[in-house]
Amino acid sequence: MDFLSNIVQQVLGVFYGLTKTLGFPNYGVAIILMTIVVKMLLYPLTKKQIESTKAMMSIQPKMKALQEKYKNDKQRLNMELANLYKTEGVNPLAGCLPLLVQMPIMIGIFYGIRDFNYVGSSTFLIWDIAKSFDDINKAAGFAAAMPYLFWPVLSAASSLVVSIMSMPAGGASGAAGMQNKMMTYGMPIFIGYISVGFPTGLVIYWVVMNLVQIVQQKYMMQGTH
Repeated sequence: MDFLSNIVQQVLGVFYGLTKTLGFPNYGVAIILMTIVVKMLLYPLTKKQIESTKAMMSIQPKMKALQEKYKNDKQRLNMELANLYKTEGVNPLAGCLPLLVQMPIMIGIFYGIRDFNYVGSSTFLIWDIAKSFDDINKAAGFAAAMPYLFWPVLSAASSLVVSIMSMPAGGASGAAGMQNKMMTYGMPIFIGYISVGFPTGLVIYWVVMNLVQIVQQKYMMQGTH
């Protein structure tokens, strides 16, 4: 992972150099630009992942009907679901491979930004992006740290939107449905919670990544090409 982290830091340096050339050297802007470019480059993988999600959502009513009809016969249910996937041309695992390919890249960016050594000013608008909410709170008190809550709150909110957009229409029922809802609403809260301890630059990356994901997913789910 150090290899990917080092590459990310070099790429971030390139984007910082670009902002410097344009006359406004800023690491916050560099992180935003880098995140947008990376997400655009990964769009073909994201497209496959969203297409798989969209296909699964389209057959949810038929899946629920089968689950209700064969709720007491698991073997028959699995067979009928397999036939449904085949008939509809849907592969329930199709979205996994694009996600697995993207994960190392995203993790590399995570560590690259988290451990980045800023040269010069690390100020972006009113925030020192090398610092976290916790850092400022411990050093200067809650009042001074208040503005730093903006990004953790936005990270939770944007993560929630991504989760909701990824939920199948209708959703599962019973214990599985409850578990899905807990993940959908609980994970964004957890992400917001841990974000208060991360450098603000890293949280900015997460927020921008989510915002681009939302735009891409909305574009795809509408069926436009």
